[in-house]
Amino acid sequence: MSTQSSLLPIGLFDPDAEVFLVERNLPHWSQAGAMAFITWRTHDSMPRQVLEQWFDDRTRLLQSHGINPGTHDWQEKLLRLDRPVARKILDILWNRWHDALDSGYGACVLRQRESAAIVSESLRHFDDSRYVLLDFVVMPNHVHLIASFPGEQAMLQQCESWKHFTATQINRRLGVKGRFWQQEAFDHLIRTEKQFQYLRQYIANNPKKAGLGANESVHYSKVLDTGRLQRA
Repeated sequence: MSTQSSLLPIGLFDPDAEVFLVERNLPHWSQAGAMAFITWRTHDSMPRQVLEQWFDDRTRLLQSHGINPGTHDWQEKLLRLDRPVARKILDILWNRWHDALDSGYGACVLRQRESAAIVSESLRHFDDSRYVLLDFVVMPNHVHLIASFPGEQAMLQQCESWKHFTATQINRRLGVKGRFWQQEAFDHLIRTEKQFQYLRQYIANNPKKAGLGANESVHYSKVLDTGRLQRA
């Protein structure tokens, strides 16, 4: 476990501050200094039938509450539901998605220590200079991390840099070519200290939840003065 030393901005999402939004297949939100929970997965981590089942489940859940998932603002409509209802839907979708990831589909090359080391070393390389890295876990077919970035566009640029570098190095090591990571990533701005602590614990427990052995994942966590967890 590393110790916090960075002077870069770090904190919780501020709903009153400027937010940078990029619309791709998934919306990506970033804010200077706000911690983000980010997930990447390998290109073969979700078989088509698993993805189709998840999207079918999402459609049924949303339509049962009068929300059309085909509209651009379905997420906003979901969040306008009664809080317990919206929370239950999000929990169901979250659990089913991450349970599928933890099922170990695909080649799972990150189970190999050498390939996992390429990812973990890349994540830590510019820590405290380009970003503040707080936690990560490298799983056999996906990666979860928590980090904050100094500018609104820095998160997406850094994620693209990480993924490009690690894909090139891992493919070279394996003697193969082609896509390694799924193009899209999932990211979520952390809004409360309770949510931050929950996500840190989720990352720490992910290997055990997935039934992995001691050498089948890489976990990292930095000691953080929670007094810094004010609005970014």
